[in-house]
This record gives sequence, structure tokens and C-alpha cells, in this order.
Amino acid sequence: MSCDVFRAHSMPFGAELLEDGHTRFRLWAPDVAQVQLRLENKGEHLAAGAPTIPMLKQEQGWFELIHPNAVPGSLYGYVLPDGLTVPDPASRYQPRDIHDLSEVIDPKGYTWKDESWTGRSWHEAVIYELHTGTFSPGGDFAGIGDYLPHLIDLGITAIELMPVADFPGTRNWGYDSAYLFAPDSIYGRPEDLKALIDTAHQHGIMVIMDVVYNHFGPEGNYLHTYAETFFTDKHQTPWGKAINFDQPGSEWVRQFFIHNALYWLEEYHLDGLRFDAVHAIKDDSRPHILEHIAQTVHEKFGGQRQIHLILENDANESRYLVRDHHNHPAAYTAQWNDDIHHAFHVVATGESSGYYADYSNNAIIRLGRALAEGFIYQGDPSAYRGGENRGEISAHLPPLAFISFHQNHDQIGNRAYGDRIHNLSTNQRMQALTAILLLSPQVPLLFMGQEWSANEPFLFFCDFSADLNASVREGRRCEFSAFPEFSDPVNLSKIPDPCAAQTFERSKLDWSGREQAGHREWFHFYRHLLQIRHHSIEPLLPHLGSGHYDYTPDHGLGVYWTHREGSKLHLWANLSDSMLSFPETSSIHPIYRSTHPGGDARSASWSTQVWFETPVG
Repeated sequence: MSCDVFRAHSMPFGAELLEDGHTRFRLWAPDVAQVQLRLENKGEHLAAGAPTIPMLKQEQGWFELIHPNAVPGSLYGYVLPDGLTVPDPASRYQPRDIHDLSEVIDPKGYTWKDESWTGRSWHEAVIYELHTGTFSPGGDFAGIGDYLPHLIDLGITAIELMPVADFPGTRNWGYDSAYLFAPDSIYGRPEDLKALIDTAHQHGIMVIMDVVYNHFGPEGNYLHTYAETFFTDKHQTPWGKAINFDQPGSEWVRQFFIHNALYWLEEYHLDGLRFDAVHAIKDDSRPHILEHIAQTVHEKFGGQRQIHLILENDANESRYLVRDHHNHPAAYTAQWNDDIHHAFHVVATGESSGYYADYSNNAIIRLGRALAEGFIYQGDPSAYRGGENRGEISAHLPPLAFISFHQNHDQIGNRAYGDRIHNLSTNQRMQALTAILLLSPQVPLLFMGQEWSANEPFLFFCDFSADLNASVREGRRCEFSAFPEFSDPVNLSKIPDPCAAQTFERSKLDWSGREQAGHREWFHFYRHLLQIRHHSIEPLLPHLGSGHYDYTPDHGLGVYWTHREGSKLHLWANLSDSMLSFPETSSIHPIYRSTHPGGDARSASWSTQVWFETPVG
């Protein structure tokens, strides 16, 4: 029997509805002497200079006001001594975008229907990354819900949303968020995002969301005007001053981000978070903010729900991925493994420029190491980084500590023309590499449209103010001018303008392509492989350890992972244009054997085999 379920995360800041019907407003503003509340109720629109309400100054830079007439739907902002009205940095919703008033939201205004949902085990994960604005024709949360049947049919068990926290303008990848607690209004209201997550859960699909804790976007964040302590010049990042996680005054900064993680997991019932570019989070204190967040999340939800915390970490710091004595993640569940992407890409395309130079020599051997041990760079010197040693030992970690992929938003969108990998390679190569991706024991991630070999690019796009747009446009061209192919000004001028609405529109998926000849077959291929994964690979995953790899001079690659009691999961691939005999072994239980026109099932070029081997006797 179902019952009404309401979810709310209590925070020490922002606008919080109290049990008596009043609303408490609380702002940390240590750099100003006074703060006043500007409040607009429904039907009102206060003119500049209209009366405001003084907030009570408290210790440690806090200002507070409990108001009896602020209700869900009321708009509010904080007025600083110089007259500037700023939104709430912990706003739950910005109906008029980043520079305008915040809205009081009642978290219990949405009734959940997934009361029995406690998540899914990580070994069941097949992740589908998508961008809300370009995934569906509607470009909103409801539009994602319309295509859940497609994802279920494909075999997806987890959706990963690129960041949805409020960003400037009408289009953005999401990594320029200014208000980390507020779903962007262009995608819908908070209850629309909750409805998507609720519906996904009712269909057995996890929802994971990207969060960005290494910087705020370049427009719309006003923290520096009243809480400069939020930032520190001790550390520098690609975006300027670092967020202050380790200097005086950092206590409340840390709490802001810890509560943000708890908020999304509790109030929105998300199944996990993917932390963007954590190598750019600077913190010399102990515990490191990443450890602090993970510890708090595990304490909050441990034993109640299965929560999955994922890292993007260019530093390859395996310390965050360690397992406890029960083989459960002690801190973070898994990491996006850029190493395996780069090896896949070089094998598929032969590219060797930029960071691909670190993978171009012995690319197949490097791919083998990534499949068997996780990271390719485990403290090894990187030529691309000027000989700097990169990474930590990862060979002791299980395959489930790594997320593998052929493409994602970064690896497509950071190319000048947003090229997808299948447009840079051949069908034959991609079939073999897709079988490796989906049938190896690491957790696979697909980028939206990959499953039918979509033709649409995924370009870099944004929508800032006019001056900032000009800087972004120029910066994009300058970035690519260093590449030989763009030394010609004519070629450079062809790079899509990231600030143009057309660039965004070109990146939207055309769902009619899914049923077209040549694309329909790819969808069936992906679905078939995922059916094999769920039936034959998935049951083995909780008990697979790290792997071992071998290779032949003629581009044969073999990898095996040891299962308990001495059994082994084998993968063998011929990654060449020549015929190549597969190895013979006893006690084989075939799982998958690829073939294609003109090729022998046991020795075809660009082909893959997977089998399970049990001990003899």
C-alpha cells in the first residue's frame, strides 16, 4: 500500500519554510555591516526604492530574518549597503534567471511515488550521459521523460544529467552555474525535475547528476560582493581564484558544498553525483573536502540507499577509489577513466595530436592496461605534460572502480566541430571496440545518440552577456589557432560560434535518425550487446578482481579477469585489418563472438570474443 512521501533537506542558509508557516531567511555575508530583505509576494512587483526589511545580524557574519508573510512562490533578494539587490546563493529556484530575485520553494510541495526505491547496485550500471537542452525536441525535464521507454528498451540502467544548476542565459553545457541549488528555469521548475527522477525510479532507472565544485560560472555569482572569504588567492585555478576550502573562514564554505551534495541526494532523491574536474579543487587541509563530502554522504545514507559518488579526476588519484574489507567503496564509487577513452580513440582513429600523443605509441598495449588495471598512467611520466609523472597505482582496484567510454560531452564538444567518434573511424573498427566497451567488466557510459550512431555534432555553446560572449568567442578561436589545421584564417573562421543560437540548435538530437537505414542497425547492435552484458557479464562483476593483459605483435589483445574460485572472464580482440587466430583454451563457456561479412568467426579482422573459463577438474 503506497503512502504520500515528501522529501526536504534542512539547510543552515537560504529560505527555509518553518513548521509554523513562517519562512526563515539566512545569509552568510561577513564583509558587510547590514543586509535587508526585499520581498515580493504573488501579484506584486516592487519598484526600485520600495521598502525593505532589515535582517538581524548574528555571529560569524550571519544575517537572519523570520518573516510571517513569505510563502511558497514569494520572490526575494538580499539588499546590500550599496543598494545592490542580489539573489540568494542557496536559492532553490531562479524564475527570472541569474540576476533577478529568488523564489521561496516548498520542498514538500511535490508528492513522491517511489517510496520503495532504494537504488540499484553499482554492478548493474550502464550509464547514459545526456544534456537536458539538446536531448529532446522540448529541451526540458519533461522531454527526457518522453524518451525513457527508448532508454529502457536499449538496456540503460542509469541516466547521467549534465549539470542543471542555474546558469546564465537560455543555453549552456551547465558547467557555468551560478546557483548550485536551483534547477535552471529553462528546463522547468523544481517539481519537474523531481517528476523526472520519480518516473525514472518507477521504471528501474537510476539518475545521477553532474555537480561543479571547482568554480562558479563567470556571470551571475555575487558572493565576492559580500563574502570575499568564499575565495582565496592562495590557490589559482583555470578560472581565477580558487574556492576557499582550507583558509580562515572556510568552515561555512565547506558546509555550503557539503549541503549541496546532501540536498540533491535527499531532496531530489538522486542516486548519485558526478563531481566535475576535482583535480581543480584546491584544498591543503585534512580531511580534504572530497573526503569530507564522501564521509558525510555515507554517514547520512549508509544502509538506507545505494548512493554512487563518481569522480572526474585528471590526476588519476586512485586513493579516492579504495575499497573496504567488504569490497565496498570507502569513499568514491568510480572514476570517469579518460585514459581508456584516449586509448580507444587512438585505436579507432589513429589520431596522435594533443593529449593523444601520450597514447599513440603502442596504443593497443595501452588499451590492454586500461582494461586490466584501470589507469594507464599510474605514476608514469607524461610527454604531453612535459615529462611530469601522472597518476597513482590502480592495478589493485576492481574493474567496477572505473567508468569507460568512447565519447562523452567533453571528448566530442571540445573538438572544433563537435565530431563524434564514429564519424572519424570505420564501422568495422567501431563494432569491435563497442563490443569491448560493453562487454568488459568496467562500467560503460554512452553519450546521447551514440546508440544509433547519430550524425548530429555536440558543439560547445553558451549564452552570456554581450561583452562576455565576445571574450568567449575570441578565446575559442585563439585556443584552436595553435593547431596546424587552423593556422589558415579561413579554416579558423569556420569554427562554429559558441555564442550563436544556431550552434546550440545544431547540437540537438534528431530522433528521426534513429529509424533510418544504417542507424537502426547500430541501435539493434547496442541493444544486443547490452542484453548479453545484463545476462552473462553482470552476475560476475561483484566478484571480479583486477585483470591481466597480453598482446601479440600483430595487434591481438587478450585480457582476463579472475573470478572467485579461480574462474576467469576472458576478452580477446583482433584489432588489425588482417586475419588472426584466436587462442585455444579448454573449459570455455562462450559469451560473445563477433563476425562480419567476409570474416571468419574465429579469426576475423577487427573482431572480438568474450568467454568464461572454469578451472579444469
